[in-house]
Amino acid sequence: MAKLVKSIYTGTNVTSLGELNDTDSIDQGVAGAITALSDATSIATNLNLSNNFSVTLAGNRTLANPSGITAGQSGSIFITQDGTGSRTLAYGAYFKFVGGTAPVLSTAANSVDRLDYVVATTTKIHAVVSLDVK
Repeated sequence: MAKLVKSIYTGTNVTSLGELNDTDSIDQGVAGAITALSDATSIATNLNLSNNFSVTLAGNRTLANPSGITAGQSGSIFITQDGTGSRTLAYGAYFKFVGGTAPVLSTAANSVDRLDYVVATTTKIHAVVSLDVK
């Protein structure tokens, strides 16, 4: 896993000061980009690319087990129904849900659900879905 490095930006120069340690703090918000996923029968996600993702479903799909998995990573996947709606989403075996049952997505056209995840191990992703976020 990459280490966060302290640096100072002055004009066009960046000076590296070394790795952050447990006495350092971040005094401003840090925002991660939301990376668009390609809609496909099997939706591929590479967790090395981002923590947050979005996808619009244009058919019944499967969210495949991601690549680039690192224990401790967390983020969100914003799942939007297309203009037709009623799309279903199945999940790769790494995704683990409360009670062992994967949720059924909202089905209205253009509805948005959010899957939040925390990677427990390289083969176990704890996930929870917030339905019909408005």
